[in-house]
Amino acid sequence: MGKRGAMSIFWQLFRGYWNSEHKWKARGLLAFVIGLNFFGVYLLVRLNSWYNEFYNALQQYQVESFWPLVGEFTGLAMLYIVIAVYAIYLRQAVQIKWRTWLTDKYLSRWLKGQVYYRLQVQNSDTDNPDQRISEDINQFVNLSLQLLIGFLKQLTTLAAFGVVLWNLSGAFTWEIGGQEIVIYGYMFWFSLCYSGIGTVCAHLVGRKLIGLNFEQQRFEADFRFNMMRVRENSESIAFYGGENAENKGFHERFAKVISNFWQLMKQTKILNFYVNGYAQLAVIVPLILAAPQYFAGAIALGGLMQTVSAFGRVQDALSYFVESYDSIAQLAAVVKRLATFTEHMDTAENVQNGIIQQVNDAAEMSVEDLQVQLPDSRVLLADCTLTLPMGSRLLVTGSSGCGKSTLLRTLAGIWPYGKGKLFLQEGSRLLFLPQKPYLPLGSLRRALYYPGTAAGSDDLLRAALVKVGLEKFVTRLDEVDDWSRILSLGEQQRLAFARVLLQKPDWVFLDEATSALDEPREAEVYELLKKELPEMGVVSVGHRSTLYAQHEQELKLAGDGSWQVRAI
Repeated sequence: MGKRGAMSIFWQLFRGYWNSEHKWKARGLLAFVIGLNFFGVYLLVRLNSWYNEFYNALQQYQVESFWPLVGEFTGLAMLYIVIAVYAIYLRQAVQIKWRTWLTDKYLSRWLKGQVYYRLQVQNSDTDNPDQRISEDINQFVNLSLQLLIGFLKQLTTLAAFGVVLWNLSGAFTWEIGGQEIVIYGYMFWFSLCYSGIGTVCAHLVGRKLIGLNFEQQRFEADFRFNMMRVRENSESIAFYGGENAENKGFHERFAKVISNFWQLMKQTKILNFYVNGYAQLAVIVPLILAAPQYFAGAIALGGLMQTVSAFGRVQDALSYFVESYDSIAQLAAVVKRLATFTEHMDTAENVQNGIIQQVNDAAEMSVEDLQVQLPDSRVLLADCTLTLPMGSRLLVTGSSGCGKSTLLRTLAGIWPYGKGKLFLQEGSRLLFLPQKPYLPLGSLRRALYYPGTAAGSDDLLRAALVKVGLEKFVTRLDEVDDWSRILSLGEQQRLAFARVLLQKPDWVFLDEATSALDEPREAEVYELLKKELPEMGVVSVGHRSTLYAQHEQELKLAGDGSWQVRAI
């Protein structure tokens, strides 16, 4: 759990929603749910009194009281059913609202400032953030509400039935050495001691479940993620014929799932032995304790049954943590996962962008004292100062691993291991095209406008598709499908150039964005950019010699910090 205690971490996660902009509605609905549970306890107290009257009527053969008491039970039971159903229904409504709010907060934090990217770059041990946002938040909300409302209900039950049990159990006289010791409310005190010892033993027996539940969630998520990777890269795997290798990977990850689950089963089995034995013993104990009074004629059958019922309610209330230990263990594991996720997002958010953007009055882009490093502090580029007028074209070259793509990441502000200044004319718009374009799920129209959401006229979209050689798709703009599967990599790269034509940025950065195109098509799209957007600056990363003809300057990186600029 780190330096902070478990309860402190839980409170940090718990309190946000209840102090949010929705706090009054949330608190009001929660209070109503708790009120329904309290009313349910009141009905249970009424039913407990009914036991006394009903069994006394049976013992005394009072047929005239039998049917009225059956009618009273029916009314109380029906009302209790309605209250119980709506208490669960409205608790689930609170769960939906709380989960929606918490999910929105985590998604916003995860996406803001490229935190999702920085978590990978910084090599944090945050595995499967998708699972933490979807499953862990749901479990945290569900278990928190379930345990909180259950605790308050059992606390009320303890208060109500504790008084009933105290009054019913009377006094127990114990003679030791000729001296009488009188214990008032002895059944209540016995129940209290029994439950206290039981709770401590349950913790000793079940505490290993917390770590096992944590690991189980992680192994399950890793197994699912591996299958998702196969689905996303199915074509590459099929070309390699990598089914056996993938199958081996599946079995290795699934073996961890099963191995941990066996340990979870064994520990749960031990806890269940204890919990069930504890519960069954609690059934016979009140009868044994109340039997002397019954056989002595101090209480009637109705009093005996009422005492047994009250003892059972008190016992259930006091045994709440014993019965709920498995849920508490699951909640502790979920809190731990969300806490580490939150801490890693905090770390990612606090990392300052090394590149500082400033406004330049001139119609140009320039970098000053730019330095690019790797996470291990190895310098790829040092003290780079460069000025590019609007409309200029720069080709970044160098051997593989020298830092060409990392330079673009630094200029984009997503690489935290760089520093320097980037000067741009006020209002300049930048667009970065990676080697493999990202196509969101949805329509082709949405893919064309990504990352924007504007819906331009069909004529503009069709014209852009025709210009990049994708005219066969002009009639499928509103067709919803997985376009990254339908389009080849070359077609995806041409679609990315259609985005450039539609968005008309002031500067476009191409990270081997034509690697899947043949050389004539590559020259064609570069000429298209020059014709359609002559004032737009272009910075390209690439290895092909044919790219020299499309650029005016070359920035050659050596990979050891040194660099050289020359005119082409």
